[in-house]
Amino acid sequence: MKLLFVCTHNRCRSIVAEAVARSVLDDRFEVRSAGSQPAGEVYPGTLVALQRHGISATGLMSQSWDAFELFAPDYVITVCDSAASEACPLWIGAGSKVHWGLADPSKIADAAAQSEAFDQLIATLKQRFAQVNTLDMTMSLAAIQTQLQSLAMEF
Repeated sequence: MKLLFVCTHNRCRSIVAEAVARSVLDDRFEVRSAGSQPAGEVYPGTLVALQRHGISATGLMSQSWDAFELFAPDYVITVCDSAASEACPLWIGAGSKVHWGLADPSKIADAAAQSEAFDQLIATLKQRFAQVNTLDMTMSLAAIQTQLQSLAMEF
């Protein structure tokens, strides 16, 4: 099962989602992250937070979703925060769409509050991916999509 995590700049949330997914999901999953307008670099606080949690940042980079045309994801999970009036990129390629609205820790100026926001983001993603590991992959793509979407409401 291929998952692609998408946000606009691919410098914080989608990068964290990719890294946490790699550390939590079992070997049935292949994960990547990308942006519609990539920043070209990973936000430094992202790397600090991942290191603090013992999550590998090896190979993580801010890149365009154009690089993943051949990846052919089964599910594209947008992680922008529509609750904060962020515009989510519109993926028009292959793959079923799922939205997991996540707040952006990189937008928090206070260092302690930012660190706490990263901790919460990582904890939320760990909980969601633990549930993804329990999904019955013999279900239809639409049923799996519904299950993936429901995780945004639970955690």
